[in-house]
Amino acid sequence: MSLLSDILGRYDTPQKTKEMGVYPYFRPIESDQDTVVTINGKPVLMFGSNSYLGLTNHPRLKEGAIKAIEKYGTGCAGSRFLNGTLDIHIQLEEKLAKLVGKDEALVYATGFTANSGVVPCLTGREDYLIFDELDHASIIEGKRLSFSKQLKFRHNDMESLEKVLKRCEPERVKLIVVDGVFSMEGDVTKLPEIIELSKKYNASVMVDEAHSLGVFGKTGAGVCEHFGLTSDVDLIMGTFSKSLGTIGGFIAADKNIINFLKHNSRTLIFSASITPASTGCVLAALDVMEEETWRKDALWANTKRAKEGFIKAGFEIGPTETPIIPLYVRDNIKTFKLTRMLMDDGVFVNPVVAPAVPSEDTLIRYSLMATHTFEQIDESVEKITKAARELGIIE
Repeated sequence: MSLLSDILGRYDTPQKTKEMGVYPYFRPIESDQDTVVTINGKPVLMFGSNSYLGLTNHPRLKEGAIKAIEKYGTGCAGSRFLNGTLDIHIQLEEKLAKLVGKDEALVYATGFTANSGVVPCLTGREDYLIFDELDHASIIEGKRLSFSKQLKFRHNDMESLEKVLKRCEPERVKLIVVDGVFSMEGDVTKLPEIIELSKKYNASVMVDEAHSLGVFGKTGAGVCEHFGLTSDVDLIMGTFSKSLGTIGGFIAADKNIINFLKHNSRTLIFSASITPASTGCVLAALDVMEEETWRKDALWANTKRAKEGFIKAGFEIGPTETPIIPLYVRDNIKTFKLTRMLMDDGVFVNPVVAPAVPSEDTLIRYSLMATHTFEQIDESVEKITKAARELGIIE
């Protein structure tokens, strides 16, 4: 056994939870990602998916992916920078730029590589990266790769943000990077206040719309559209793995910023292109999102139904304003036990425990799709309430 293997072998947290019978990760799903999935041959209500519009098994998305494979094959065998740019990549970028109201867009293979490749190359050594303490891991990873001065502010705390901005040298570039919707807590960034401060201190703003694309805004473009602040935001990032039914990501901005990223963003230049299938799928998803507007309406109706049910049952759900509903447990082991009890009872939810959140903030992440029925929601609330009472999480 090597020294490396010996040292890493001392990490035994997963083994301990497996011995307790409550290990909740890597659960194999034997069906498509729908409101009901098949696990171990049995139907399970899915309330752990990011497929907010319920498009992952939509016939038009499947058709878009199949047609793209038939024409372009299964992959590009290279990066966008060299041999891996297809005409449908350009078509998709034009469509995305129009959707989010920017000059141009640039498509990446994943949302994670969009953030981790954009954030570190925008600012120099004497500039500032400013971020919310609860920003997504992909933003944090990008920040770690940057040589810029890095400052964080307390979550959605505008007084804390202003204190950070006051510390910055006025003549240097200052980039504030925030999630539009925070993926675990389900709350929305205070974009109007952030824009006001950015103007006061001559800072730029980047918004990650991963969990707000398709959910917020008249056309589903996200929180920037929702607040009417698209023109005040310098960069808008989004993913395809939530509302748009596949995998990939993009960044949209003015021509100067996109031109720079095209020739400097390492995760674009040194990663293979997004596949033809995913590209064709997103093109179809954008059309469906535009045409089937009932999906966004249904998603919000479902969100209201579930929130009312959990509040009535006595759950602590924090300041969520979205289809992401955190059910606070505030105990690692109880969170695992609750997840296992629910799986046994036919409900799939996601546990969020330390170190992803502080141990006192552990939670069950319950998320909704447009295609859930009220009956499914009511059944899940009833089962979650029953299990939580058995564990003493709620009275």
